Amino acid sequence: MDEQVLRSLIKWPNVPDCFGWLALDRRGQWRMRDEFTQQNKLPGQVITHTALNEFISRNYACDTLGRYFFQNGPQRVFITLDITPWIARITPSENGSELLTQCKNPIKPSSALSDENGNIYIVGIVNQVQFSKEDSQTVALLHDHDLDHFSQLAKLHEEACSFGGSWIWQGKQLPLDPILSEELAARFNFVAKPSEKVSS
Repeated sequence: MDEQVLRSLIKWPNVPDCFGWLALDRRGQWRMRDEFTQQNKLPGQVITHTALNEFISRNYACDTLGRYFFQNGPQRVFITLDITPWIARITPSENGSELLTQCKNPIKPSSALSDENGNIYIVGIVNQVQFSKEDSQTVALLHDHDLDHFSQLAKLHEEACSFGGSWIWQGKQLPLDPILSEELAARFNFVAKPSEKVSS
């Protein structure tokens, strides 16, 4: 987390939290959602300012209730998630390919999941060293631009309403199991639409 953010938390520890004004879409884009956008259930405007995107990504974290937020100075801005708290991309690297989140955190995958809509999710450890001393297992939606690449790595067999099988990542065979999309939040302990009324 940025040093200036940590300093502001000490100086102003009791600034009210903000809900509904920032979202993460299924393409890994941050979106601003004003009152009109929220009232009309619109996706919001994509943030294109590079420095602001990087600032949000550096100060993105999760609380003990599974609510993801952006620490904007002394204020905690909770994120509305379109689908998962992380969006994964398969990115070229010196060792062939790597999996990175929308925040450029590396993902160490342990498995993958496929749902009834054809989405692929990467399950694994995301290094969140800027927020926590511990790595945490979580889930990331694979960006739809990388589905063709993933299909080249996978051996699929049809399951009820989904697909299962395995996939090869950096020489290791990993499982690919079916899941219903409605099960994701409970299984991976995240809140897609945080609100002040979330119970502890």
